[in-house]
Amino acid sequence: MTGAPLPFALSVGALAFLLGVIWGGPFIEVLKRLKVGKRVRAELEWHQYKVGTPTMGGIMIILPVVLIVLALNLVRLINAELTGASILLPLFVMVGFALLGGYDDYEGIRISTGRPIGEGISARAKFSAQVVLALAASAVISLYGGGFQFANQVFLPLIAISIPLSPVVFIPISAFLIVGFSNAMNFTDGLDGLAGIITASAFAAYGIIAFLQGQFPLVQLCFILVGACFAFLWYNARPAQLFMGDTGSLALGATLATVAIMSGQWLLLPLIAIVPVAEVLSVILQVGYFKLTKGQRLFRMSPLHHHFELSGWSDTQVVQRFWLVGLLAAMFGIALALL
Repeated sequence: MTGAPLPFALSVGALAFLLGVIWGGPFIEVLKRLKVGKRVRAELEWHQYKVGTPTMGGIMIILPVVLIVLALNLVRLINAELTGASILLPLFVMVGFALLGGYDDYEGIRISTGRPIGEGISARAKFSAQVVLALAASAVISLYGGGFQFANQVFLPLIAISIPLSPVVFIPISAFLIVGFSNAMNFTDGLDGLAGIITASAFAAYGIIAFLQGQFPLVQLCFILVGACFAFLWYNARPAQLFMGDTGSLALGATLATVAIMSGQWLLLPLIAIVPVAEVLSVILQVGYFKLTKGQRLFRMSPLHHHFELSGWSDTQVVQRFWLVGLLAAMFGIALALL
């Protein structure tokens, strides 16, 4: 019995992939008919060939994941079991950030005078909504501790002990991680296949960690997400027929952070998701260096994947090499969780 939940989670993940590949084609046709096409910023002149490619592809990931997870945990939810109720939290985060990202995508493709091409809602409005959603999720994890095995604590890698945290400390840290990784994954989503493969690797790592902890509903969620991301990659591989958009990137980044927090192994998150961390740090460093030096640039362009593109790497090389780094980092993160 101890090994049964993992094969089942892997099987359901494979099912999510097959279903996604089957309905992905018709879904893309619907987006084309609705003219939900990507608009590209003018400074990314070498990406102008992507203009018009359907975006908001995150729906292809989010919708089946929510439906499958709810179906698998229906009995637990009906019986009001804590493990069933707790799985609603990452789904709430996923749907909430997907709706926010979807609205941002819609504003980005809608023609509006006075707004730069490809820009959605204002950064301040989006950030404020992210903070509200993240604080709500963090408060639920912290205050509804009975349903979350590792609420208000953190595991220290190598030492193999957990440290309890008061809600006053835990809630802000948790909210920071959710908002931070939501934006980090958003910055990562800039090349065909990059965000999808990095996200799948990170969720696979936390799926294994959750399995070792006995959090089987969380294991199912992680591997269903892996399967759904792979299905999305079927259509997002270069040349992409579909883009994730903020609908997917904001939701996946926030959900990944939520899963990490629920596992108690959130100190490993910057390692397991090292590529999104590098992407967001490159933006922060670029802006800071630009202001300090009054106009000089630390990178050719940020986020980091654009720097390597301008350094002569093809976008395929960037995606493959970033994925290799991300995969090795995820493996190392799992190893630290085992110690």
